[in-house]
Amino acid sequence: MRSKKRIVLAYSGGLDTSIILKWLQENYNAEVICYTADIGQKINIKKIKKNAKKFGVKKIIIRNLKNIFVKDYVFPMIRGHAIYEGVYLLGTSIARPLIAKDQIAIAKKYKASAVAHGATGKGNDQVRFELGYHYFGPKIKIIAPWRIWKLRSRTDLINYAKKHGLTIPKDKRGAPPFSVDDNLFHTSTEGKILENPKNSAPEFIFQRTIPPEKAPSKATFITINFRNGDPVGINGKKINPEKILTKLNLVAGKNGIGRVDLVENRFLGIKSRGVYETPGGTVLIHAHRAIESVTLDKETMHKKDAIMSRYAELIYNGYWYSKERFKLQKIVDLKRNKINGSVKLKLYKGNIIIHSRITNSNAYSMKKVSFEENKSFNKSNVEKFINFHKKRLRN
Repeated sequence: MRSKKRIVLAYSGGLDTSIILKWLQENYNAEVICYTADIGQKINIKKIKKNAKKFGVKKIIIRNLKNIFVKDYVFPMIRGHAIYEGVYLLGTSIARPLIAKDQIAIAKKYKASAVAHGATGKGNDQVRFELGYHYFGPKIKIIAPWRIWKLRSRTDLINYAKKHGLTIPKDKRGAPPFSVDDNLFHTSTEGKILENPKNSAPEFIFQRTIPPEKAPSKATFITINFRNGDPVGINGKKINPEKILTKLNLVAGKNGIGRVDLVENRFLGIKSRGVYETPGGTVLIHAHRAIESVTLDKETMHKKDAIMSRYAELIYNGYWYSKERFKLQKIVDLKRNKINGSVKLKLYKGNIIIHSRITNSNAYSMKKVSFEENKSFNKSNVEKFINFHKKRLRN
């Protein structure tokens, strides 16, 4: 007898993916393997296993990818100062490529013929997942239930769940929950009253940050240590990438830092309103720019700034594994070996204030910038410099 085909489902244990699990079993003559990537989201391993076993799932794979996520995905993006449409720090966008890569690796290991995800038919994540799937497993079939099943709305989903005896979760107000995505880098909240941009975000949706006005009246000081462009420690103590981001999330969140409310332009052309919390990431972006300011030359810094918008857009659109993103990453990482030192920050009621920068780099010259007269800067050349640029005005 031929063995049963296998499908690897990206499974969270929540309502949506539990419905998808049941739907796959009803519509495909295949064994479903439940796969969960632990990248720092709120995760209940016992619940995931319990819910999957209810459906007779035999293989439930949960992978701890938190340190890989921060080191190989978040940190390279921080080095590029990637901010989409001037606001969004790409917390959801940067997680999908890693999940897709690892899910395909699991599919290959268990000789699965297909992978499935729970991304909706209007969102960006379906693109991000599937571009990742294609890059690592072009011959593996992709099943996107939201694009092919007859369930068209949240109401249809809830009715399907009731029909099959699935537990429907509630939010803090006793209603079906907002759409929430979280990982070690951020939390995003969408749906319900947030869909109308005239409505303010209710305070109870925030999970990582307190309101700035309720933050401590005493400032918090924290020092981030950098080596080769990446954070390597806090307050002089060397710790791994996962712990660095975890620590910064806690400290920044308590100081009301990292909230963003935006209406963004999705890759598919739809506008979407969401609320994002990225406390640690917001601190890291500020600190990284500060250490670069005293370690990199102007040409290198400006070259990075010139590509940042495109670099961020590629990540947002799911092109993390594209040739173009790889090419831009090389520009991002030009002279990263020179980015060494530490930045001391003052965190106060939603604000990040640069307190000091320390480095052994000679990119910043005390002699040249001093208002005291010195011979390190030849002012006689300035007039020639200005005259040259006068001619270029009308070129």
